[in-house]
Amino acid sequence: MGLKILDILLTLFHFVIIGFNLFGWIWKRTRKLHFIVVCTTAACWFILGIWFGIGYCPITDWDWQIKTKLGEHNLPNSFIKYYADMIMGRPVDANLIDTLTAVCFFIAALLSVYLNFIRKKSPHSSTQ
Repeated sequence: MGLKILDILLTLFHFVIIGFNLFGWIWKRTRKLHFIVVCTTAACWFILGIWFGIGYCPITDWDWQIKTKLGEHNLPNSFIKYYADMIMGRPVDANLIDTLTAVCFFIAALLSVYLNFIRKKSPHSSTQ
């Protein structure tokens, strides 16, 4: 029972992080935090990824350990692929999921950099 609750909590936490990575740049009050979360995500994917594989996510790693203890096997490398497969009711191409994930993440990261550093310095930004 405790592992199932932990699995649910990690899943919810993961969805919150994904949602915040994608949309946290929208609100002026969350832009600095968004930039920090995006940088942390990128560090996991690319710095920890040197040792664990590009795209590494410690939350996915912890969740997969729990899911394995709960009896799930043959889990994909990607949390997003896992839920895309579940939603679609069939396997979705992993390369498609990885590409969409990367494109959406980089768009959100670029928006974060723009809104936190470039637009902020613009003479017209004081009215926004």
